[in-house]
Amino acid sequence: MNLFQSNESEFAWWVEINTAVPRCTYYFGPFDSEKEAQLSRSGYVEDLYQEEARDIIAVIKQCQPHVLTISHDKAKVEIFSF
Repeated sequence: MNLFQSNESEFAWWVEINTAVPRCTYYFGPFDSEKEAQLSRSGYVEDLYQEEARDIIAVIKQCQPHVLTISHDKAKVEIFSF
């Protein structure tokens, strides 16, 4: 038996929300069941909408996110000359 091998069924349930404005991915959870995550999803969507996020897509999934908020906006590139 490999103790380090992970199985998807061992992961908790999360609400993953992607927004176009700002371009971000958010994870809310963990939840013990898919139903519990489903019941919470609309509250998170409404909160983001109130914060002026737009084009919101929310899915329920089993995963283990390492970061709860991921910004997909392009990073500024600065060029320094010496």
